[in-house]
Amino acid sequence: MTRLLTRSDLQAVLEPVSCIGALRDGFLAAASPTVGQRVRTDLPFPGTATALIPGVLPGVEAYTVKVNAKFPGARPALRGVICLHSGHDGELLALLDSATVTAWRTGLAAALGTHLLAGPASAEGAVLGVIGAGAQAELMVRGLGTLRRHRELVVHDADPNRANAFAARHGGRLLGSAAEVAAVADIVLMATWSRAPLLRLADTRPGQHVTSLGADEPGKQELSADVLESALLVVDDRELAASMGALAAAGLPASAAEATLGEVLRGDHPGRTDATARSVYAPVGLPWQDLALAWLAYRQAEQHDLGQRIDLLS
Repeated sequence: MTRLLTRSDLQAVLEPVSCIGALRDGFLAAASPTVGQRVRTDLPFPGTATALIPGVLPGVEAYTVKVNAKFPGARPALRGVICLHSGHDGELLALLDSATVTAWRTGLAAALGTHLLAGPASAEGAVLGVIGAGAQAELMVRGLGTLRRHRELVVHDADPNRANAFAARHGGRLLGSAAEVAAVADIVLMATWSRAPLLRLADTRPGQHVTSLGADEPGKQELSADVLESALLVVDDRELAASMGALAAAGLPASAAEATLGEVLRGDHPGRTDATARSVYAPVGLPWQDLALAWLAYRQAEQHDLGQRIDLLS
């Protein structure tokens, strides 16, 4: 039997603290080179198709295969499915809504990276800036809120209605551009569809941290090369970032990334040690992250008997 987990099912079993814990454990466990592939292709329609195969983690007797469609003009813009298979015999244990899992694993892994690199949290809290008020930004803000406090939130999105709704949900205020957000924020969270830099070095300042999620496939770019070159740059995987992520978009080699988030978590790299330095976390997203949250959701759903059970072999 295969358990079908919809968005509402996943939202019923997932919560930020346990998800961040599962992702932290995954970064610590995945010390070897990335296992799996990210396959992306343009379509003869206004979108792209991406597959992440397989998601594996030490100690988890299962693996994932994810297929996503990305259509920027659609709502939601990302749709797809994650197949969770048994590692013993390949049984299809669950089919999960990939838009939900992707938003949660991407946003919460980014919250973890942001917390580690943004420097010690001050008693009064930082000014938090959001550029791109979609699902991933929602989970970044929620996840970061479990790790540190902020005293103010400022928001910009190309869609004013979406920005206004985001600000209303989180008690923030609207600003008119990405540069205006960077001018006042201590921590900047970016998750957009931009294909040209939204921030350049002159828009940032010493001591500021920026997390950029938008450069997750060829042609997308949120930060200019001079921002990346001036900062402590941390990625999730160097080669992936150089082939289709923030490094590729800026024309920089894999060596431009000083560390991976796993190296920082394991203590192989100290992270940011200078309070006046800039730091950037610019991940692409790794297949094992899908498994980390899909496995967590599946076990919770099994325990509470959530989701529809179907027999695809009948």
